[in-house]
Parts: sequence; C-alpha cells; structure tokens
Amino acid sequence: MKNLKIILTLPLIFLLLQNGYSMDAPTKLMCELLDFPDKTVIFDSKPEFGWILTSQLQGDHQTAYQILVASSITKLDQNIGDFWDSGKVKSDASINIEYEGKPLSSNSVYYWKVRVWDIKEKPGAYSTHQLFRTGNLEPPYRTAFYPRGKRVVEPVKFVQKGNQEYFVDFRRAAFGTVQITFSEIKPGQIVEIHLGEKLKAENTIDPRPGGTIRYRMIPLNLEPDKKTYILKIPPDERNTRETAIKMPAEVGEVLPFRYCEIKNSPSRLDKNAVRQIAVNYPFQDDASYFHSADTTLNAVWDLCKYSIKATSFCGVYVDGDRERIPYEADAYINQLSHYAVDREFTMARLSHEYLITHPTWPTEWILHSVLMAWADYLYTGNKESISFYYNELKAKTLTALAREDGLISTRTGLVTDSVLKSIHFRGNLRDIVDWPPGSFTEGGRGETDGFVFTDYNTVVNAFHYRTLVLMHQIAIALEKNTDADFYLKCAEQVKKLFQQHFFDRNRQVYRDGIGTDHAALHANMFPLAFGLVPPEHEAKVVEFIKSRGMACSVYGAQYLLEALYAAGEANYALYLMTNRSDRSWPHAIYNVGTTITLEAWDMKYKKNLDWNHAWGAAPANIIPRGLMGVQPLEPGFGKIQIKPQPGNLSSGKMTIPTIRGAIKVEFRQEKDNFFELKVHIPVNCAAMVYLPKINAENLIAQIDGKMKRGQAAGDFICFENVLSGEHVFVTKNIKNE
Repeated sequence: MKNLKIILTLPLIFLLLQNGYSMDAPTKLMCELLDFPDKTVIFDSKPEFGWILTSQLQGDHQTAYQILVASSITKLDQNIGDFWDSGKVKSDASINIEYEGKPLSSNSVYYWKVRVWDIKEKPGAYSTHQLFRTGNLEPPYRTAFYPRGKRVVEPVKFVQKGNQEYFVDFRRAAFGTVQITFSEIKPGQIVEIHLGEKLKAENTIDPRPGGTIRYRMIPLNLEPDKKTYILKIPPDERNTRETAIKMPAEVGEVLPFRYCEIKNSPSRLDKNAVRQIAVNYPFQDDASYFHSADTTLNAVWDLCKYSIKATSFCGVYVDGDRERIPYEADAYINQLSHYAVDREFTMARLSHEYLITHPTWPTEWILHSVLMAWADYLYTGNKESISFYYNELKAKTLTALAREDGLISTRTGLVTDSVLKSIHFRGNLRDIVDWPPGSFTEGGRGETDGFVFTDYNTVVNAFHYRTLVLMHQIAIALEKNTDADFYLKCAEQVKKLFQQHFFDRNRQVYRDGIGTDHAALHANMFPLAFGLVPPEHEAKVVEFIKSRGMACSVYGAQYLLEALYAAGEANYALYLMTNRSDRSWPHAIYNVGTTITLEAWDMKYKKNLDWNHAWGAAPANIIPRGLMGVQPLEPGFGKIQIKPQPGNLSSGKMTIPTIRGAIKVEFRQEKDNFFELKVHIPVNCAAMVYLPKINAENLIAQIDGKMKRGQAAGDFICFENVLSGEHVFVTKNIKNE
C-alpha cells in the first residue's frame, strides 16, 4: 500500500501543475517576528506579518498576496477581514508586511491569514489562521517577547544508593528545579536534595566543584497530605543583585544542574518519581540539523546548539549563572548562534535593545552594539529597531573619541561626561581585547596573547572600523544619505590609517598598537575578520595567526574562526573545532564533562569559570556560516550565499532556519576528484552558489543534470541567481576523466 500511495502521488502533483496550482498554502505565519504570537502579547499598533512558502516548481515565487485580519475566527473562516482586507497586492514580499487596516485596540484578540499568487499568477489556498493578542498599544516602541516556558525532563539514569538514597542523571544540565513524588510521607521529615553540574565519582555529585560550577544542597521539609513537591530554589545573593536579570515570580528561581541526589527519602522511589523541570525561552529543536562524517564535529555542534537553548532561561542573553548580567560581546555571539539553530528573533532583539541603555564597561563591548543592530536587520529584514535606536547607534561607534585623523582612543582625555551620556554609560571605559586578564588565570598569562595596551589600540580601532562600515549600511537602509556618505568616508580614512600606523612592513604583521612592536594574535585576527587586511598581506598575516594556535579565549575564538574562513583556511578552522587539546570544545565534552559550553577553555584559564556560558558556543554559528557557507547577502535572506568550505571533511548535511524558510545544504567530496552539492533554496529567495575548484582549468559544473559554465571566484566557481527549489551541483577533476 505504501508504494501504491507514492505512485498515485506523482500523477497528482503533475495534475496540480497542469491545472496551474504550484504553490502550497503559506505556512509558519509570523506576527511581530513571533512564530507563536498567541503565547504572548504584541505592543505595535501596526504589526508586521510574514509567512513561509513551499512549491513543487523550481524557481517558483510569489507574485501577489492577500491578507485578512478579523476580530473573530468565524468571520475569518468566511473570508471576511473586518479589520483589514488588503485585497490582491502585487508584490513578492512575504516578510515584514505592515498592517494597514482599521486601528487595533489594546488588550484584544485578532485572527489573520494569507493567500498568495504563484509565478503563473494563479491564486492558492488561504493559510490556516494565526491568533495574535495586543497588549498596551500606546507608544513608545517596544519589542514583543515570549514568557519563559517549562519543560519536563525524564532521567536517563536512576540508581538506588541505599535504603533512603538515590542518584539521578538527566543527561544534560538545565536551568530549573526538580519535582519529586513520594508514595508515602512523614510530615516534618527533612529530605536532602543535592543538585550539581559535576561529578566527584560515579553516581556522586561533587560538593566542591571549584570556580562557580554549581552545587547546592537544599533541604525539603515534608508537609501533611502532600506527596508531590517542586523544590524551591533559594536565590543566590550575587546573581540576584540590582544589575542582574531577575526570574519572574510565576517561574521561580532556578539553578543549573544535571545531577540530583536524594537523601533521607521517606519512601521508595523509582525513575518515574523524579523529574527535572527545565526553564528556557521557547525553542524549536527541529528547526536546525547538522551531521557530518566527523563524529567529533557533530558532538561540538550538539553541545553548542543545546547551549543556546539551555542558557535562554532569563529571556535575554546573560553571561551565565554567576552574575546573570547581559554583556554585549556575549550577546552578539549568542545572537548569531541563536539565529543558526532556531527561527527566533525576538530574544536577540530584546537583548540588544536592553544593552543599548544598559551598556557594560569594555570599549569593544560598546562597539558591539552596532554589530548586534546590523545582525538584527540582516537576519530579519526588519528596520523598526535600527530606526528607533539610530541616534544611539551613531554614538556607539565612538566617533566622539577620534583624534583629528580618525583613530579612536579611550585614554587621551576624550571620554567626557557628554560622551558617556550619549552611550548611556556611567563609569570608566576600558579596552579589553580579550578576557580574562592574567589575574584570573593559572600562571597569570591571561587570554590576550601578551597584548600590549597602548593609547591607540589595534583591536579597538579594528572594531571601530567595522562599526563605521555597518553604520554606512544602516544609514543607506534608512535612506539617510548624508550620514551614509559620512560613515563611508570615515571608514575609508580609518582603513588607510590602520595600515599606516599598525602594520609592521618588515614582519608583515599588525602590531598591538601605536608605540609597541609586540604583535599578538588578536592584533591580527580581528583585522582579518573585519576585512582590513589587503590581499597582498593576507598570506603573511594568516601564517602568523596559524603560528599562534588558539591563543585566545572562547570569545576570541569567534573572531579567529571568522577570520580563518574569510581567508579560505578551512582545514585549519576545522582542526581548531575538532582537536582535543585543552583549548578546544572536544576537551570540554570528553575531558571536562560539561553539557553546556564553558566560560573558558578550562579551570586553569579562568579560575572562577562557570559551566553554562553561551559565549563559548561559537561553532553553533561558525559551522553554518563558515563551514557550510550559508549567509544572507541582503537583509531578510531575499538573496543568500551558499559557499561551503569543508576542508578535508568528506561529507556534511545541514538545515539552517531563516525568516523565509529553511535552507538545506548537503555535500560530499573526494578531495581533488569531485564535489557534489545538494541545496534547497526557499521560495522567494535566490542564491549565489560557490563550488570549490577541483582544478584551475575547470569552470564547468553539472547543475540538475545539465552542464553549465560558472565564473571564476578565487578558489571557487560561482553560479549567480540560482532560484528556489532543489538543486544538485557536481564538479569533477577533468584531468581524471
């Protein structure tokens, strides 16, 4: 019967296409960047709508849409949009379509749906409806967000250690608490509940794990006629201070733990009696997927993907459990990684906007706000946030700290009260380069590779250059042409000065700053990552970078890996992600034993490290953006790049969520012999697809069974304007045929 069903399906598809129906009804509707707006409230009186399209035709695209918004499901089912009927709008827009109907009321419920016309201008069926709720629609601008959710996790291991003692392993650490059900109780009896992230021995939690690795013993006082208990976690003094993000009362306090020990139980327990109650922002586990021929790389991906989910417990990106404070650099890595593993944009935006007005002390962290703003726009195509915070973003470039020629410094008396006010900061700005400093590390070396701090710092000015480039793009998007010209000229000037003042022409590397001859890894990897290294100097800079190894923190690794993929150093980047030295993600998995990324590579590299820090999850975004090569070429993923750099990896397969739908990429290769690439490009998207050159003479590839000539692009063959649908690319070594 199964085979018969397939046989019947194929003629049915053919019949549908003959009758002119190619496009499926829109799915995965989105309101205000929310996949599930019914779970929260929105604050925009003119919300934006979006949807995902699928089609059986290659190159199919939307030619028009019609949106209906109604006050009741009954009206919507009758195709009556009593609040808005857009009519047929000729457009291929399927994201960020602003509401244009009757005024919406605060604290109300509405329903909407959409249909589209396909490439043949044939109308399809309406989508299923989506409900959205309004909150207070009065100004000012405010980002919608989800409440934290709870999930119940069953044990993977349950051991009775004695008559009244039990050990429980939930496989992965999570922020939450435990639920325990006793079959019998003894009122007034105190049960000891031990929660921890680290083991001391088999089936025994380490009560002195070191650093800020978590362990707590919490007494549970049994009550009359109550058999099921959800353990109340006492608040920690440090991570509940004024500057920390607080847990909402309806969720309660949480603790990161993987293991649980129960002592002095009043009754016999089994694995069904104990559950982990984990708290995190809503997360769709099936939104992304990665698997390759390298099992270690797969484990690294799994670690980093789960870390993004597990550390979302505060609703904004925080620096782990020790402080629960948002920091810009942490949040930026978290943001890029979150986009890569889930079709979720509100937590990133909320975190970025929080940090605009709650900045932290490092100079480069202030500059990161512009990087976060651009990433928000690039991945959503939505201008609301960059428009509202435009003036703040201008200040975050720190152009106010520039000397006459354009280089910036925080150490030359230009950090005035007015400058601090413009960036919403109180305190002293200090250059950071990397973290931690020597005082936190064994041997006192720190994570800056011996970087010499001077008044004019290479890393700070590399970040400044990057913010100028991005502010130029943001100003163009907002049609602020005078500003766009200003930032472009500033960027060109800083790039010129960067080469004059920081580049050592004898050694062909970048110095740490003006007034020192020392050259650290950081002074070279940041310029390479940000496009500051001229092509004629790239080889020497890359050679120097590779000579330093992983001489940076888990934060610095984000930019080291970005720099390597920008320079085409795929094999070395792959090596750094998969080797088992003590400065690696495999070390954290196989030697340390964590299930969430670490704050530092190991205890000796940060004496107070925690085991739940998402800024250590760089591979979550580097694997899709670098190794698999998928990046947006224009805001909102209307145009995308697919440029895999697998190095020696023989095969890999990935699903990457985007606002327009999932991009799928799969490759297999025999080095120097052939390369096969399968891609799925969502409807309403076009791609530039790059294939690694097998040899210099061959620019021909087989695309969907037909031979086509591409364009030479360095070590790649490029095919422009590849339209939506499933495509197979094959290139071979013509010398072997």
